[in-house]
Order: sequence, then C-alpha cells, then structure tokens
Amino acid sequence: MRKLSIVFLLFPIALRAQGGSFGSGLYPVLEKATCRNCHNRDGVASATRLHFPDADAPAAKIEAFGKSLVILVDREHPDQSLLLRKPTNRIQHAGGERIKPGSSDEARLTDWIATLSKLSGDELKAATRYREQEESGAPGSEPELRRLTHSQYDHTVRDLLGDQSKPGTQFPPEDFSNGFKNQSQAQGLSPILIEAYSGSAERLARTAFHGGDSHGLIPCKPSVPCRTQFVREFGKKAFRRPLTVAEQKRYETLMAGESDFQKGAQLVVEAMLQSPNFLFWMYSTPDPKLKPYATASRLSYTLWDTMPNKELIAAAEKGELSSKDSIEKVARRMLDQPDAQAHAHEALDEFVSQWLRFDRLLTAAKDRRKFPLYTRETAHAMTEEARGFISDLVWNGRNFMTAFTADYGYVGPELAAIYGVPAPAKEIERIPFPKGSERSGLLGQGLFLALTAKPDETSPTGRGLFVREQFLCQHVPDPPPGVNTNLPAVTADNPQTNRDRMSAHATNPTCAGCHTLVDPIGFGFEKFDAVGARREKLVLEFRTGGGGKGKSAPVKTVNLDFNTNGYVAGIPDSKFSSPADMGAVLAKSPQCQECIVKQYFRYSAGRLEGPADLPVIRQALARFQASQFQFKELILAITAMEGTSNVASDHKSR
Repeated sequence: MRKLSIVFLLFPIALRAQGGSFGSGLYPVLEKATCRNCHNRDGVASATRLHFPDADAPAAKIEAFGKSLVILVDREHPDQSLLLRKPTNRIQHAGGERIKPGSSDEARLTDWIATLSKLSGDELKAATRYREQEESGAPGSEPELRRLTHSQYDHTVRDLLGDQSKPGTQFPPEDFSNGFKNQSQAQGLSPILIEAYSGSAERLARTAFHGGDSHGLIPCKPSVPCRTQFVREFGKKAFRRPLTVAEQKRYETLMAGESDFQKGAQLVVEAMLQSPNFLFWMYSTPDPKLKPYATASRLSYTLWDTMPNKELIAAAEKGELSSKDSIEKVARRMLDQPDAQAHAHEALDEFVSQWLRFDRLLTAAKDRRKFPLYTRETAHAMTEEARGFISDLVWNGRNFMTAFTADYGYVGPELAAIYGVPAPAKEIERIPFPKGSERSGLLGQGLFLALTAKPDETSPTGRGLFVREQFLCQHVPDPPPGVNTNLPAVTADNPQTNRDRMSAHATNPTCAGCHTLVDPIGFGFEKFDAVGARREKLVLEFRTGGGGKGKSAPVKTVNLDFNTNGYVAGIPDSKFSSPADMGAVLAKSPQCQECIVKQYFRYSAGRLEGPADLPVIRQALARFQASQFQFKELILAITAMEGTSNVASDHKSR
C-alpha cells in the first residue's frame, strides 16, 4: 500500500462525518488558501478545470461545485488525485504550496477526496450536469443601451454636424473597467459629465448655424412642412432610428416656439444633443421593429467608432441585418469600402490604444537625469509605433501573432537613439531591429518596456503583470493589505540587481503565491531599461564620501551581470531569456491566442464574457486560427455572432 494511502485509513470518525458537507468542511480551507484568486475564469489558472463559483453563490451551488471536483479525483487511487497533489505542491503547482502536507487542512482535503471517490452513479451524473451548466449557463448581462464614449461622441458630432472641434477631449476622464473605457458597467452619468454634455450641446448647436446653415442641416425651404421634415430627418440621424409620433410632435412644437426658422432648428439640435436617445446608443432591444436599428448602431460604433451612415440605416430598413450571414456581409463591406476605411482605422486605433494602455505611458514621468533621451515627444512616438505596427498587421492581412515575433519596428527620430539605429529619413519608417538586440514585436518596443517600468528603474513585477493581464487575460490578485512592497535599498556595500532584491518574493509565503506568477516573466526583460534602451549590464554609481573643498565626492561604479532566465508559470515549455524568446512563447500559446479573441470581445460587447459566451469565443478563436490569425476575420466573427439574440441557444442547436 502506498504511504499516502494510509492517510485515508486513519481519518478520525468524527472528521469523516463532517466531510459530508463541502461548505462547512473543505470549502473554508480552499478559501483560506486563496485558491479562488487564480482558479476563476479570468485568473492565472483559468485554463484549468477548476473554476470557483462566485463568492456570494448560494449554499446549494457551493455544494454542487464541491461534488464537481470529482473530475480531479482518482477514484481508484485517491492519494494520487490532482485535487490532493496540486495544492500541496507534491507535483508542480504554479501557485506553490497552498495547503501544508500533514496539516489539519490537508486532513479536510483528503476527507473530501475520500467522499468524492465513493460518489454513486446518480451523484456523478449530477456533478457532470453542474459543469455543463457552468459552461453554457446564463449569458453575461447584455446591456440594451451603451453611452457614447468620448471618442464616439467626437466622431458622431463630426459626422452629424460637420463639427471638428472634438469636444469630448474636454469631458471628465473616462474610467477603465475590464481593461477598456467603453464597458457598460462603468458608463454612468455624473453631474459633471451631464453639465459637460449640456455646455457642449449649446456650443455645437450655435456653431452649426453660425453664419447660416453652412453644413446643410436644413433639407428644404423654410416652411411649416419643412419644419416637420427637418425634425424627422435630423432626429433620425441623431437618434439613429425613426422618431416616435410623440417625439416628432414634441420637437416640432419646440421649434415652432421660435419665429425664426433657423433659430428654431438650432434649438431642436441643442435639445436632441442632450437627449439620452443621442447620448446612449441601442446595443440590443427586444422590440422587433427597433432591432435592425440597434444592429446598425452596434455595427457602426464597433467597426467605425461613429454613427451609422445613411447606407447602414437603409440596410436596417430593408431587412439586410436580420441574420448572422447578412450582418457579416454588411460588416465586411463596412471594413473594405474605400470611403469608410478611415472610420475603420479610427475604430481599430481606439481598441489598440486602450488594450495596450497608451494612457499609462502618456501620463508617466521618467527621471530626466537618468533618461535624457525620454521626452513627451518620445512617449508619443512610442504610441505611434505601436499603433502603426498593429494597423499594418490588420489592414495588410498579416498573421496577427506576428505582433509578438516581428523583428522590426516603426521608428522615428525620437526612437532611433533609444533603439540604437540610424535616424530614418522619413518621419517614421519600418526598420529592422539590430541583430543581437533581442527585441521582438510589441515586447521589444518602447511602449511596453517604458509603460511597465518605474520613473527611475525597471519593474519586473509590472512587466510580468502586463503580460499576464493584457496578453493572457489572467487577473493576478492585488497584494494583501499592509504588505510592505518596498524593495531593499541598493548600497555600495551590497549592490544588487532587481532579481537579487526581489528574492524575498520567492521565499515569503505572503508574497510568493502571486510574485512567482509575474516576476519570472519580468526578469526576462531586465536587459532593457525604464525607457526601453538596451543595456548589457546594470551600472550602479555610489558616492563614496566627501570630496574635499570645491571637489566632488568620488564615485564608485559597479557593473552587475543580469540573469534574464524566466518562465511563464502555467504554460508548458515556456522558458525564455529575452523579449524575442518570450514573443515566440506567446505567439504559439493557445492562452494568448484566446486572449486576443477575449480582448476584442470585451471591447466590442462592452462587458466581460459570461459562461454562455464561451461558444462565441471558441468559434471565433477557431476561425481566427484557421485564417492564419487574420485579425479582420476575428472582427467579422465577433461582430456577426455577438450582440444578437439567443446567442447561447443558437449555438446549442447547431
């Protein structure tokens, strides 16, 4: 008999009786071990078969979850079960040792494993049903209305009124949620934003008719019938659907209150721009009459970042947006037609700027004494490089996973010195990375390397977190309250690299659980400083005492070698030692490929994916892979499938 099997024979009878309830037995142990932090749909262990229910789940669901853990139990040899050997770190576990062998917590764990190993046939079927329901459960909360983002507001008033002033840039900053600024759960209306909308509407309406109807908003010769026509046609554009009878009458009455036709039209424009029907666009609706218009708005604001044009509204009216196939046909036309490509590029740029968090770099400060080459213009050049790089991959039909393996960048004068290449003749030019630079794709570009660093030094933790969250869609829990996150000071007597200073993260149980998930990733980028310039060694300078009257203190210089060996816990064969190596790991990783799909889904849908969205994610991923990672095919797949009614049931019926 195996040694561990003895444990199952020696449980106290009282403890076995307690094991009947998962909720009062093992569940508190797993919660104390913080297993939930990684084992959730967005956690580092999201790719495993263990996903915890919500923390506020009812008792019945918690018990059902406990029974579903039977898939991690070897019923013939319980002591060999993954459910035992992983959390106790008897076999390699990315989270390290979460339950100490020989402890009372392990006793509760082995007790529950013994219970699961004896489940009856009916109980096993119930456990299977629980897992199936979790994978195809209720869809994520699908919003019916989405507020215009600031960029959508600017683009909409441009196309509606011909106004190029970009008033949205003066609105209160938008909050990031789920990695983006367009998530419905964070799109409330604060008093400050309402006031900003009111002031903007007044200015836009006044400007629209300054010096006459210069933008041709009034479609006819001023008269009573023209008033009706103006309200109907402008209202249809502004609200992205036909006005109701009551709305038509209300705005006609408002306009008729002004004896001057143009002033009346200006008043209607100002009122409509403050209406929720303008500020919020229909994402979905149960009303069959309005559904085509909701689809038109969804397509337009997703693919163009602006309002539907007259052709798209006409498609809605003709019934051309009633099926996935017809929606995809229209969507493909929207991406390909020459006169709309500028809008499509704008929409992609918005996605890229938020996914790659341009905002963090553009608001970051760097120590100018250490990094004199870094200026505001340098930061802008870094965002433009990433923007142009991704745009080329998407619109020129290249393999999108090249985003992590490309051996070139888009360099202007500001970046040339940092990259160690000659300044290009043009403002920005595609230039191969120098041989031996170990740069590769996004991971070798200044954007990633600078925005994930501190003002005066690199941050292995910050770089590892960015890879986990943006490229693997894995949420790493925040540090526990009260934890000292300061690293040991570097002194002349004890010069250290960041890797040496962060060694405590691997030995301190409070820190190790999370830092072992991110620090080994960040160590692989240590040959690139806080602004993305390559360095062969860490050069430390220390003042060594007084220099005497009128003299500077002597400086002691220490050169330290880097150990850039790293790995990505949870991804097989993921050892690397440079951005180029790391890029190759990500490019071939199914987790990274699926994350690209998830990121675009979240941006498009304005919410996190739910269990019932998994068929959409999987089908889009399969199409993305089959197309050799053409991002435009991913856009079309998500756009055609997502946002329509009964998504989950539709996929079940196939």
